[in-house]
Amino acid sequence: MPTDKGANASGKVATIVAGMLAGADSIDDLDVMRHGGMSELFGGMYAPSTLGSFLRTFSHGHVRQLQAASREFLVQLARRTPLLPGSGAVTFIDVDSLLRRMYGKKKQGVAFGHAKVGGYKVLLRGHNPLVATISTPDAAPVIAATQLRAGNASSARGAGSLVAEAIATTRAVSPRSPHRLGARSYCGPTRRSTPAR
Repeated sequence: MPTDKGANASGKVATIVAGMLAGADSIDDLDVMRHGGMSELFGGMYAPSTLGSFLRTFSHGHVRQLQAASREFLVQLARRTPLLPGSGAVTFIDVDSLLRRMYGKKKQGVAFGHAKVGGYKVLLRGHNPLVATISTPDAAPVIAATQLRAGNASSARGAGSLVAEAIATTRAVSPRSPHRLGARSYCGPTRRSTPAR
């Protein structure tokens, strides 16, 4: 990582992961690691502001490296545990375009996007993540691939590359299973399911 923000990366990553395990879902929530008995369990905890600066130094290349490591972790985990029971029959790949509301105007990538609330179309400020999960009739969904996009991104933006990654991950996780691909849009009226090829 560039500059002094990337110093002690392993300790900063450990703090972020431990914070997520403790329930943190934002940078500010990572302050949970500096309270109670956490210092007895973990050494070298970092302040949320330090962790935020560290995360903001990540480039697109760094994010792609993290995605590749995540995919490899999922493949190795599936080889060691029954992660997807019933995958011999069929494995489902589900792709969803969502809109996650944000309230800060200065957050990178935040933009107004269309959403449905109570059956009405409204404009909400937020991010538009694209998420691919894999599951079987006997297993809960497991995240296979993600992309974080600006809030005004259309549902199809980046979907082709994300679907290709999800299919490759699914084939590595359950190589003998036939696959079915389903795609949903947050605003879309229908759900379509077609065989993955």
